[in-house]
Amino acid sequence: MPELSLVELARTLVDIDSTTGHEARACAWLAGHLRGCGFEVTEQPVEGARTNLLVTQGTTPEVVFSTHIDCVPPFFPGRVQGGRLHGRGACDAKGALAAQVHAALRLRAAGERRVGLLFVVGEERGSDGAALANGTPPGSRFLIDGEPTDNRLGRATRGLLRVRLDAAGRAAHSSQPERGRSAIEALVDALVELRSVELPADAELGRTLYTVGLISGGLAPNVVPPQARAEVAFRTVGPGEEVEKCLATLGDVAVTRVIEIPPVRLHTLPGFDSAVFAYTTDIPCLSAWGRPLLYGPGSILLAHTDEESVGLDELQAAVDGYEELARRLLAG
Repeated sequence: MPELSLVELARTLVDIDSTTGHEARACAWLAGHLRGCGFEVTEQPVEGARTNLLVTQGTTPEVVFSTHIDCVPPFFPGRVQGGRLHGRGACDAKGALAAQVHAALRLRAAGERRVGLLFVVGEERGSDGAALANGTPPGSRFLIDGEPTDNRLGRATRGLLRVRLDAAGRAAHSSQPERGRSAIEALVDALVELRSVELPADAELGRTLYTVGLISGGLAPNVVPPQARAEVAFRTVGPGEEVEKCLATLGDVAVTRVIEIPPVRLHTLPGFDSAVFAYTTDIPCLSAWGRPLLYGPGSILLAHTDEESVGLDELQAAVDGYEELARRLLAG
């Protein structure tokens, strides 16, 4: 049986800083804890001491529970208050991780060992852990990924296309602006124009969304800026090329693709509430691990915020949900 209760396990994980790139300590602690629970744990190096963890039970897993160990900054530790676990990663996605471990333990206690676990690093910054794990699939038939879905099954998730917009200008003394060309003004013009561009839409996923996440440029306050750059994240509903075609109409900027994760359609089961989610997951990078499902405790509305938390009742319900999903998939 587990050394820690469900809430204790989730709280312990939340209290370890595992912001992306700094997951090593959490990986090492979790590997030791899982071995102490009687699981077989394979540590797959990703970068330095950052490792994915493949957890098995003496047989080839047919169903694999999976989620990510990393979380976004800034780190802040956990506390239990008002029937909720607060702290960075509480719902995205250490609560899901703890629930998956307890579901696997409960299934094992009932004699079911065809369930494995995969915990990866780097989901919040490009899924490098998942991409590496996809090269060594165990032969599983189903992958149940844990993300905050309010304990609903996901029907589909949007993709992500991140692009860089670069504007080039010509430097000049700010007292003689006519002798230069402002890259910042060119970039601002393009971003204003982007507001009126009609982006692709899908009947189920809706219209493509975007966020201008980073802007930089210029040399000094008294110099006409010769360069400027913005990074824009599009939450896509189809191929990234469709968005890039729309961006071809923008003004004097160069468009460079930084990363693309495609949207996915997901497996569902009757009897579970389901929904469509605007975020991306590791699922597109784990295509070799079986037919994908998405399920987990907590709300995406609290993820990445200073108020991140998950209900203790949600955590327990997630254990029940993961167990039922695995039983039905194995039976089918």
